[in-house]
Amino acid sequence: MQIKSIQTTLIDYPGHIAAIVFVGGCNFRCDYCYNKELVNHPETQPTLTDEEIFSYLNGRKNLIEGLVITGGEPTIQKHLKDFIINVRALGLKIKLDTNGYLPSVLKNLLDLNLIDYVAMDVKAPLHKYSEVVGVNINTDKILESINLLKNGSVAYEFRTTVWDKGFSQQDFIDIYELVKGAPYYYLQNSYTIPCAGKKYSYEPMSKKDILPVVDLGKKYVSKIDLRGSWN
Repeated sequence: MQIKSIQTTLIDYPGHIAAIVFVGGCNFRCDYCYNKELVNHPETQPTLTDEEIFSYLNGRKNLIEGLVITGGEPTIQKHLKDFIINVRALGLKIKLDTNGYLPSVLKNLLDLNLIDYVAMDVKAPLHKYSEVVGVNINTDKILESINLLKNGSVAYEFRTTVWDKGFSQQDFIDIYELVKGAPYYYLQNSYTIPCAGKKYSYEPMSKKDILPVVDLGKKYVSKIDLRGSWN
């Protein structure tokens, strides 16, 4: 496991105080990513040892209830399953953040009952997926992961990062069709600093512009809400 940092969080695991680890590397190249150095150049950051990680967790076992594994993309890590098994042996719940592009890994973890909560990023409507994630992908894999969660028994949420003029109303409808029936769906505002060479400016959406999108989504999912800063 290429774990680059660990800290305690009050917001990343709904209903729980948790530790959170950030892994290096990702199979996507989203332009708006706020962890680009972690994604593109994980070798530039030191990797924590197992001893450091489990010392941190053991030292806070009376405070934390779970561990969030995020990144980067955790499912590309070769030793993810073994790491989770070792963490669960401490009595901690596991929340996995994933882009859903390795459904076989997700299925294996679900089948083994190794995850308690999954947060999957649904990046875009299918026809824009490769454009948004920065690599050519097989969207069938995204659909497979979505259906694994919808048809499974683990708690989960879907979420989408948005930005000003990034998606049309029809794009949002197409995304809602993908997540239809989900218990939780969140819209996250972009806060990447604009720079040259990007396809979009990734300026944040205003609250005025996002609220009609929220209203539009209410008939598709049980709960829809905003995360991040909205002005």
